[in-house]
Amino acid sequence: MSSVNDPGLFSSNQPKVPLAERLRPNHLNDVIGQSHLLGTGKPLRLAFESGKPHSMILWGPPGTGKTTLARIMSTEFNSEFIALSAVLSGIKDIRNAIEQAQLVLQQNGRHTILFVDEVHRFNKSQQDAFLPYVEQGLITFIGATTENPSFEVNNALLSRAQVYVLTALSEQELSQLFERAQKLALDSLQFSDEARQLLIEFSDGDARRLLNLLEQVSTAAATSATPKISKDTVLNALSRNARNFDKGGDAFYDQISALHKSVRGSSPDATLYWLCRMLDGGADALYIGRRLIRMATEDIGLADPRALRLTLDACETYERLGSPEGELALAQAALYLACAPKSNAAYLAYNKARSFVAHDKSRRVPIHLRNAPTQLMKDIGYGDAYRYAHDCPEAYAAGENYFPDDMPDVSFYQPTAYGLEQKIKEKLAYLRNLDKQAKHKI
Repeated sequence: MSSVNDPGLFSSNQPKVPLAERLRPNHLNDVIGQSHLLGTGKPLRLAFESGKPHSMILWGPPGTGKTTLARIMSTEFNSEFIALSAVLSGIKDIRNAIEQAQLVLQQNGRHTILFVDEVHRFNKSQQDAFLPYVEQGLITFIGATTENPSFEVNNALLSRAQVYVLTALSEQELSQLFERAQKLALDSLQFSDEARQLLIEFSDGDARRLLNLLEQVSTAAATSATPKISKDTVLNALSRNARNFDKGGDAFYDQISALHKSVRGSSPDATLYWLCRMLDGGADALYIGRRLIRMATEDIGLADPRALRLTLDACETYERLGSPEGELALAQAALYLACAPKSNAAYLAYNKARSFVAHDKSRRVPIHLRNAPTQLMKDIGYGDAYRYAHDCPEAYAAGENYFPDDMPDVSFYQPTAYGLEQKIKEKLAYLRNLDKQAKHKI
């Protein structure tokens, strides 16, 4: 393994092999992290020990070892290894890979492991192209994805592959990787504890990112002939934008979920934390605003109707001011939602009503509720016996029916005892009592 002082590392006469590639493990015991899969008696460890490869989907964030595990598997099972990137490949590349697998089997009797990185980027027909060859046993299919395979991988392919969930590396695991990199490739550099910790934090659980950051720092150190790496050296060498955040990936949806649940759970501090995490990671502020509007209607509703208007105002403020000034309005709205009384009664009522209508027959509008803009309509009874609520005591037509005549009894909206909804609950109870009294008089 080369050190940072090896002339070949910075030589322009040959391509520079990235540090992450040079330190890629070749044996299962050298893999750092994923102990829940690779520890003694754990699923992937048992799969390796069985001696029988099987198709699988490796799902996890970047830099968790998906490609490494696929390569090690081909070595352990003495298989041909063919790698495709769904970002760069198409049906023609898939056909070529299958032809190569057939040729290797015919000439050498070797089985092929076909590794597809970013498999979620393939469309349905491209994913379906693998199915007959997986079923024939010509290839062992290994797909790597950062997206939830439940949504991004075809059910047919998913049913033929075992899904293994990889997790981001812990700080302790990244620290082990740091020590390995320093020992094998960066032994001429001395890192302060602060510099080391900062690099680990910047890596956000991504092993490849840590090694890439180390390589950037080592390049800067070689350029300035500075063997001692301090916190300032790291900050000067790296851009601050080192967050593990994909605007369209699982990390994005996990964080918006955490923000929503923090609001629902009335935790203003956690709400601010996740809001700032998303903004710091480059999330679209107006997308966050739209989700806040959803929270105002789903989790607060009529317990505090002001929440919706305040959230809409925050979005309008952001549209006018932009970033960073407009972000404060979103933060204010998020805090208001977190602190507001909670009710999902409107949300539940809407869903119940939608479900009822979707599964119910088309019921006719009662004749007394029909409008009668023409004399003919009046003559045939449209609007007859309709009572105008404003002409009734307390502006309420007690006992009136507003449902179709053959409608079963339903009760979609059940107000809670929180916030303004407590007042609504009391009023509705009073009006229902008036209805009962009116029916007794009939």
